[in-house]
Amino acid sequence: MSSLGDREKQVLLDLARRALIAAVRENQSLPEVPEDTNFGEHAGAFVTLHCGRRLRGCIGQLNGREPLARVVAESAASAALNDPRFRPVRENELTGIQIELSVLSSPEDVTPSEIETGKHGLIVSRGWQRGVLLPQVAAERGWDAQRFLEETCAKAGLEPDAWKNPETRIQAFTAEVFGEEDFPTSAAGSAADRSGYSSST
Repeated sequence: MSSLGDREKQVLLDLARRALIAAVRENQSLPEVPEDTNFGEHAGAFVTLHCGRRLRGCIGQLNGREPLARVVAESAASAALNDPRFRPVRENELTGIQIELSVLSSPEDVTPSEIETGKHGLIVSRGWQRGVLLPQVAAERGWDAQRFLEETCAKAGLEPDAWKNPETRIQAFTAEVFGEEDFPTSAAGSAADRSGYSSST
């Protein structure tokens, strides 16, 4: 996925916000998503929901089987309703939720020595077990590469040192991360849009 401009980021955030509202208020997906050149390109993405400093949901797709716009819309709805770690988002929470998007590069196999915390997200897999952590997780928690590997192994349900096993696959990806707080005056981040969106739905 090529680098996104500010307008494109705002459009994707707006799309995620509308998908969030449709899922929470009406339990339905958006009927239409943008299909222009950039958003029609296949790319992986994650949608993270925050309520204050607290994580409220995070779901995405790694391999970009669908166009970016559709991945964002579907992931926003799933983060609100289907993250098994949390109860579904309720309508009275919508105004307090901030959306963050992570648009992913294609994963590549790496060795442990090639991992750069803060730059790379990780995928650790063995057999049917797989764990994924986004780049910002290691940066926010001050983990070094080994701790990042251990935590990703744990996310996969593997022992912390499973990354040393030659049967364990380690992949890294980068992410273009941006959120509504980066565009405080945009339509995507305004309090009016978060509470209603009646003018466009």
